[in-house]
Amino acid sequence: MAHNLHKTLKEFDSGAGKGKYYSLPALGKALGVKVERLPVSIRVVLESVLRNFDGKKITEEHIEQLANWAPTASRVDEIPFVVARVVLQDFTGVPLLADIAAMRGVAERMGKTPKAIEPLVPVDLVVDHSVQIDYFRQPDALDLNMKLEFQRNNERYEFMKWGMQAFDTFKVVPPGIGIVHQVNLEYLARGVHKKTEGADTVYYPDSLVGTDSHTTMINGIGVVGWGVGGIEAEAGMLGQPVYFLTPDVVGVELKGKLREGLTATDLVLTITEMLRKEKVVGKFVEFFGEGAASIGVPDRATIGNMAPEYGATMGFFPVDEKTIEYFEGTGRTKQEIAAFAAYFKAQKMFGVPKAGDIDYSKVLTLDLSTVTPSLAGPKRPQDRIEIGKVQHTFEDLFSKPVAENGFAKKADDLETVYKTKDGIDVKNGDILIAAITSCTNTSNPSVLLAAGLLAKKAVQAGLTVAPHIKTSLAPGSRIVTEYLTATKLLPYLEKLGFTLAAYGCTTCIGNAGDLTPELNEAITSNDIVAAAVLSGNRNFEARIHPNIRANFLASPPLVVAYAIAGNITRDLMTEPVGKGKNGKDVYLGDIWPTSDEINKLLKYALNAKAFKSNYSKLTTDGDLWSKIHGVDGDVYEWPKSTYIAEPPFFEGFGMEPKAEIEQVKGARALGIFGDSVTTDHISPAGSIKETSPAGVWLKENGVLKADFNSYGSRRGNHDVMMRGTFANVRIKNLMIPAKADGTRVEGGLTIHQPSGEQLSIYDAAMKYIAAKTPTVVLAGEEYGTGSSRDWAAKGTALLGVKAVVAKSFERIHRSNLVGMGVLPLQFKEGDSVTSLGLTGEETFDIEDLGNDFKPQQQVTLVVHGKSGTKRVPVLLRIDTPIEVDYYKHGGILPFVLRSLLAA
Repeated sequence: MAHNLHKTLKEFDSGAGKGKYYSLPALGKALGVKVERLPVSIRVVLESVLRNFDGKKITEEHIEQLANWAPTASRVDEIPFVVARVVLQDFTGVPLLADIAAMRGVAERMGKTPKAIEPLVPVDLVVDHSVQIDYFRQPDALDLNMKLEFQRNNERYEFMKWGMQAFDTFKVVPPGIGIVHQVNLEYLARGVHKKTEGADTVYYPDSLVGTDSHTTMINGIGVVGWGVGGIEAEAGMLGQPVYFLTPDVVGVELKGKLREGLTATDLVLTITEMLRKEKVVGKFVEFFGEGAASIGVPDRATIGNMAPEYGATMGFFPVDEKTIEYFEGTGRTKQEIAAFAAYFKAQKMFGVPKAGDIDYSKVLTLDLSTVTPSLAGPKRPQDRIEIGKVQHTFEDLFSKPVAENGFAKKADDLETVYKTKDGIDVKNGDILIAAITSCTNTSNPSVLLAAGLLAKKAVQAGLTVAPHIKTSLAPGSRIVTEYLTATKLLPYLEKLGFTLAAYGCTTCIGNAGDLTPELNEAITSNDIVAAAVLSGNRNFEARIHPNIRANFLASPPLVVAYAIAGNITRDLMTEPVGKGKNGKDVYLGDIWPTSDEINKLLKYALNAKAFKSNYSKLTTDGDLWSKIHGVDGDVYEWPKSTYIAEPPFFEGFGMEPKAEIEQVKGARALGIFGDSVTTDHISPAGSIKETSPAGVWLKENGVLKADFNSYGSRRGNHDVMMRGTFANVRIKNLMIPAKADGTRVEGGLTIHQPSGEQLSIYDAAMKYIAAKTPTVVLAGEEYGTGSSRDWAAKGTALLGVKAVVAKSFERIHRSNLVGMGVLPLQFKEGDSVTSLGLTGEETFDIEDLGNDFKPQQQVTLVVHGKSGTKRVPVLLRIDTPIEVDYYKHGGILPFVLRSLLAA
């Protein structure tokens, strides 16, 4: 076919003269394939495979296999996808920068040119995860929180400044601009890119991977992209294709319209619940039909954003007139908008498909008119609750056992009132944090305007929010403040305590800041199940605040309403939200905005001039960012720091990998975990406990408790991070005996074998490493679900874990484990920790893993226990041929470094 490939390069009118593009219709004709029947998302990936064909990494076979994608074919073919760019957030971006800085150091020590290590595609790092809500409910909260942020993170920001001057294609969007996904949507995404090939200007569609699982928000404007761990992103930006197995594509037909008063949040929580039940993990989801065509980009982006919560690789909407309208409203140039539309029309990929247009692996249907007002919680985003059932659900879970997602409390305790030392009454179900935050909703003007309108009506009705509730407004972009100010709604939000506190990912990532000491003391001493309500996308245990156990995801207007109500057991469908003027009962229906009221204000939200003005000045002379000074030079010198340290992943590095694969024999269990263990449980996240191994290490290194900052901010220091791995206050290691009442002990503890000593997981791991004893982790279903945290895999590897054996894995975490040289092994159907009677007292061997192993082959887990030896067949979840190479090299980082230094 090679002689026909050049015939696919066709000419089109870009709106600014003639341009070239690699034509998919022409490819279909050459291969005799109906490419127009392929899902649009598959076609975008196919264009990249065709355009980047080189006969080596990308072959004719790759092109033909993908062009012949069929709805029911087996998914064994590996796709090498070369992305147009990479996007990072700062929590994952700093360790990635540390890794490539370390690669430069290795290159220099080996007598090679350090500049050989250079991103080959544009890389944008958006600093959005570092700000915390220390100050709130005061006019200068934003200014004070930013000053604290810069004070805490000065060393990290200096390191980023070094990266900006050291790498030609590495750019930083500084703190205080917005959340990475909203900035990506409003500013970084250009629709189509162009490059010079000889005498031709070749156009191609935007595509990316990002180091945040919610990168999928960009799917709302027809961009193919998803979240990967920093480990995989490094390979992508250093010239490696992103490899993945050919996916199933689930088509979701949207029909009808949302009923009056419903929000995009209600819709996305319904879709999340529906698709999680359909088990779309690892699949592409593509939306089509008249309902999909009728909703605007902000709603599409909200749905795309939650793809990790429903488990899909993507939640994709094709490009159409609504996409073009969004580009016009957000200040893109006429020239690039014209090229964007012309390109997708030339490729016959413009427009949302109708029913029957595309061949999908499976088709699901959702009638938008069936969506109801909802929250999700109290522990998982897929656990949707209709508003009228929130009270009953919480009361039910309050006394249910933990194994049934409950809180294992006595039902009689629900109404008990406790008093804090400063005289505040607190009881179970009380809302202590109410936050309008997170990329999911703050990019959506309709729900933010709805929150403002609800606040206005509430204030006018005489409603207030109790002063001890920690309320905050942390939009994903400065644009939000502009339109809330222009519509005169911001003052009403402020009167209810929702003052502007930050532009960044705050409460949703665990940066809610602390409660008062008095509230913390009352909660812990009385074991109160307090609540948080936030407009975020994640509510896993201990993520929002270590002392708040019930966390609910809600639309921004509902966040305001529940803040006024003050307790999650208030039934907002039948009970008043609160008492207003003259003691009058005010109900939710009295203050809920109509769609007409919202639509009249939407013109303020898509103002091209405002967008252009906002993004034309990311920094100004004399601002906090301009005062940060990084060192110069191609190679980083690694000054002593508790924030940034040279990572140990290249110790003993040589140009050749080990000749023999290391065999796992006599391994001990470092931990045994149940179902739905998230990367929040595994990876260091949130606040650092003073008595934890990481807290002890920081104090030993002269850091005061007040200056601990968060684990996320210290991701550039492996000494902190490995000590924080498996240290979550809510993680339950089943090796630890249950309490007398049957409940499980929480926290990062384990039983060291054969001593039987109870230790922190970190301390036990260090003992095993000193004794040269390998370790394994055993787990249930959905191991590693949640954020795309590379430290969940890096920390696991540094603790000496050689394999994780689970019933199933989340996509990104499985990939990250392989990338760090840790074996992911999957129990066969019917086998589990429980069925095999594993306690952690056993030793483990892994057999049948020779030098010639194949992807997804069967290997044997040999269990030596008191009752004898069991041979358990398990599936090797090294899924693709390239992952075999990564593992043989000791991980993706040494593989890529050897490739670059050998070039």
